[in-house]
Amino acid sequence: MAWQGLAAEFLQVPAVTRAYTAACVLTTAAVQLELLSPFQLYFNPHLVFRKFQVWRLVTNFLFFGPLGFSFFFNMLFVFRYCRMLEEGSFRGRTADFVFMFLFGGLLGLLGSLFFLGQALMAMLVYVWSRRSPGVRVNFFGLLTFQAPFLPWALMGFSLLLGNSILVDLLGIAVGHIYYFLEDVFPNQPGGKRLLLTPSFLKLLLDAPEEDPNYLPLPEEEGKQFAHGCPPEL
Repeated sequence: MAWQGLAAEFLQVPAVTRAYTAACVLTTAAVQLELLSPFQLYFNPHLVFRKFQVWRLVTNFLFFGPLGFSFFFNMLFVFRYCRMLEEGSFRGRTADFVFMFLFGGLLGLLGSLFFLGQALMAMLVYVWSRRSPGVRVNFFGLLTFQAPFLPWALMGFSLLLGNSILVDLLGIAVGHIYYFLEDVFPNQPGGKRLLLTPSFLKLLLDAPEEDPNYLPLPEEEGKQFAHGCPPEL
């Protein structure tokens, strides 16, 4: 019963957050069980473009290292802030959210790092923090500060754990580029939106918008009335 309740709760999570988190957990589990090797997952331009191992364009974002404190720490922040973005500023805009992932992933790959999951997490946290400037964040009960300081606190914590901060800096830089192009530049004099989500993504992922000028056919009005819903006047 507990597993059923947990599964039901997980299915309530928005689709992109659910899919990305599940993919990260399953990838790490496969490596832990020695079904996969990290050498099959890391990003290598030569292997991608010369050997056509194109899966590396995706798998390098899914592996956060072996099971341990660092993995659970990263998964906590990925799940939390990915979900908050998807349920907040991207509510009803799944295609735009996926496009943000694609944009961030493409810029991240230019950094030529082996694994970019942590950079993607830093990007998600950065975008959320800039869109929620008035929110106060309690950092593990140790510090309380405004949301825009959160990416830097995470970077400092990563440094304390002995990790390289280059990955965090890359994620923050990519997040800032996205935030500037999406939220700042369009509101400047002479500015405009430069990041336009492709139409095919909207058709594939977003619910079709209702036409405000649509007038129902008489038989449709009759069906509404028959179900106890009289047509609007």
